[in-house]
Amino acid sequence: MSQPSIPTGLPVALPQAGADGLPRRFGKYTLLRKLATGGMAELFLALHRAVAGFEKLVVIKRILPSMNQDQAFIEMLLHEARIAATLSHPNVVQIFDVGHLDGCYYIAMEHIHGEDLRSIVRQMKKRGMSEFPTEHALSIVLGTCAGLAYAHEKRGLDGQPLNIVHRDISPQNILVTYAGDVKVVDFGIAKSGRTQMGEDTRSGRLKGKVPYMSPEQARGEEIDWRSDIFATGIILFELTTGKRLFKGQNELETLRLICEREYPRPSLVRAGYPRRLEAIVMRALARNRDERYQSARELQSDLESYIRDDRIAVSDIQLSKWMEVLFEDRIAQQKEALQDVKQLADIIAAQSTTESGTFDSIADTTGRTMGSVSGATAALGAAPAAPRSKLPIVVALVIALVVIAAGAFVLLRRTNPQPGAATSSSAVVEPKAELGSIRIESDPSDASIVINGDLRSEKTPATIDKLPLGTALSIKVTKEGYAPARYEVTLTADKRNDVFKAVLPKGTVKVTVACNVTNPYLLLDGKPVTGPTIEGISANEEHKLTAAAQGYTTRSQAFMAGPNETKSLTFTLEKEKPGAKKEEPSEPEPPKATGSGKLNVGSRGGYCTVSVDGRTYGPTPVGGISLPAGNHRVTCRTEAGKTLSQGVKIDADQTARVSFSIE
Repeated sequence: MSQPSIPTGLPVALPQAGADGLPRRFGKYTLLRKLATGGMAELFLALHRAVAGFEKLVVIKRILPSMNQDQAFIEMLLHEARIAATLSHPNVVQIFDVGHLDGCYYIAMEHIHGEDLRSIVRQMKKRGMSEFPTEHALSIVLGTCAGLAYAHEKRGLDGQPLNIVHRDISPQNILVTYAGDVKVVDFGIAKSGRTQMGEDTRSGRLKGKVPYMSPEQARGEEIDWRSDIFATGIILFELTTGKRLFKGQNELETLRLICEREYPRPSLVRAGYPRRLEAIVMRALARNRDERYQSARELQSDLESYIRDDRIAVSDIQLSKWMEVLFEDRIAQQKEALQDVKQLADIIAAQSTTESGTFDSIADTTGRTMGSVSGATAALGAAPAAPRSKLPIVVALVIALVVIAAGAFVLLRRTNPQPGAATSSSAVVEPKAELGSIRIESDPSDASIVINGDLRSEKTPATIDKLPLGTALSIKVTKEGYAPARYEVTLTADKRNDVFKAVLPKGTVKVTVACNVTNPYLLLDGKPVTGPTIEGISANEEHKLTAAAQGYTTRSQAFMAGPNETKSLTFTLEKEKPGAKKEEPSEPEPPKATGSGKLNVGSRGGYCTVSVDGRTYGPTPVGGISLPAGNHRVTCRTEAGKTLSQGVKIDADQTARVSFSIE
């Protein structure tokens, strides 16, 4: 049986306190509600509390007791958790913690307040909606491509590619939050190229959902990242046509449809289907993987070009509004349900007097007595006597939890690792990672903090703890109306603590656009903007503005400006002339270079993602890129979004080198 996927929202109905023993403590978490149970694990909605009023909703995937004796399964779980924990991207669900408690292994992961694609389609049918809005379908697939591209290109700390393949891209594993964000979830059966070849198919079972398998996956062959691209093509086909692509009477017939039959073109399923979009879909669905898109980034780029040229109103904001309208009732019910279960968790936290293991304290930090908690409960609508009548039950529950926690602690102390057990398992039970901290202040204060591309919940001034030693940290401090400040640091055993005092220059950049075409379509750093005056652009950063119009060539300009500076950009778009012959050059063209050479790309002061002539090769350092002799354009995009570019000449049978300085 497959493991349950990450849930897409809170259940509407909540049990009374004490049903199934919930809410209850589980290490540093409070389990609020069971969400799902599969053949290998069960899922809980949980609350993580720490000092200074820190609270965060998470999902706990706890391995079933029957699986804890299966050492091979535990090894697989820990391996998969290590892969997933390395991923940190806005379009990928984050793994926060892996541990062992009460004799069970568990994983703590990001809670997604939203719905998966299956749930969205079902809700559309309930509302009488027959067609998935094209702009939202494209937005969802773009987010999926971005998350997959990040995972496919991910490298380990040693700089070597991890060669991650999701293997289960399907409607259940693509979520859309109520805020309009797209998340790829459940890398639970993700395959890393560092595992032994073929080990994923030795059991004789196909991993993944059959209707969304690639031909090579359906045949049980060795797969790579292009299998995920094929599955993404299926999602794109189904969202934009409203029809299932591979649906047989049973799994065997579905496998034959994938491996042996001709695939229908979208235009045969839906009248008036755009020809250009159809070409993108069919290339993603090429049966021969060498004829497919060779990277998720390449598929994403073609979709973005199609959206730009056809002026399709793709917008995260509009997707969010659509989700809020579609699930209006459910959002309201979930909010009310969460408040009820949170109230019970507060009572448990307020009465808890014991901590288990080395987990952070989740004791009530507001200074309220039990009387004040009862008063708060009464204020929420309960009768004053109700908290007192339930107090013995709650006290008994807390005492039982203390006994259970004490027993679990003794059990863990008495348990010795078996000879030959994997070192990764013991590392999960007793993490010994060396950590440091950075104090970040800013003038003005209340600025956002971004570390290695991840937006933190803290605002300045703040002390960021539990930062790894020996790892380069790229810190950016931003505030609307001010230019950002950056800081690069690597904490060491000799320097575990550091202070960054950022001074944010006031002001942003304004750009005025002049174009020979009326009302051109404008993109700033790949996102639609309205001209001819564009304000609020971040200062001291490189940006790219693109102008396009139907029937005209597209032009782009890169620019950078300081705070309060105004830039004037002029675009001259030329009319496209289909079939027009090129004029003969007045002078003979120089002979074209023949042969091929190699290119090595590195960076100083950080790392960036390398692209050569528009094709992505992953983060620096990248070596041995084979290119035809001649001139090429090398681009490197940092985690902060800054784009660096330079030209390079490749000589036949020679190796050229390019290095970028990441400030």
